[in-house]
Amino acid sequence: MSVRQTLLAILDQGACYGYQLRAEFDRRTGSTWPLNVGQIYNTLERLERDGLVARGAPDAQGHVYWRITDAGSSEVSRWLGAPVTRDQATRDELAIKLAVAATLPGVDVAEVIRRQRAASEDRLQRLRASRDAAQATGPEELARALVLDSMIFAAEAEVRWLDHAERELARHPQHAMELQLTTERPKRGRPSRAVAEGAPGAVLAPGV
Repeated sequence: MSVRQTLLAILDQGACYGYQLRAEFDRRTGSTWPLNVGQIYNTLERLERDGLVARGAPDAQGHVYWRITDAGSSEVSRWLGAPVTRDQATRDELAIKLAVAATLPGVDVAEVIRRQRAASEDRLQRLRASRDAAQATGPEELARALVLDSMIFAAEAEVRWLDHAERELARHPQHAMELQLTTERPKRGRPSRAVAEGAPGAVLAPGV
């Protein structure tokens, strides 16, 4: 989730002060990802450094209003007009945990999966209950419903993936998956960009 672009998009509607931005963020995201004010001000300062927002003088109540610049408005247009790309380098903690557990001697991977599935299914039930209670009667309620739907679909996919992982691992004896520490000592150096990005047919750079 991009807090940076979201705050910019809100400011593109008009100048706001910090607590006002937090309230607007909650209204437009169904209060599913609460932000603290410190995070908002840290983001605003970075946006100011980048020339995307400017701060005004405090008003009579001490509120400092932030306004978007022309460069900031252009950034909002670019963000809204571009698709969201899922970075291949993003590390999914659950996938990494399960992959590593499968290679460790003495680990009951089936039990790891069972515990995770129980937790994932419990979360899915709570999300569905929240969605059932949400009445999309206005813009704020609809925004919350959309976010909850996205979280439900992701949770459902996680449960399906756990089922798939269980079936795949069941096809291989546990001992066949275990990896002992290698006795080969890696050489110093960094992998080439192609290797780091997992490019097909990539080869190690000299000295790696």
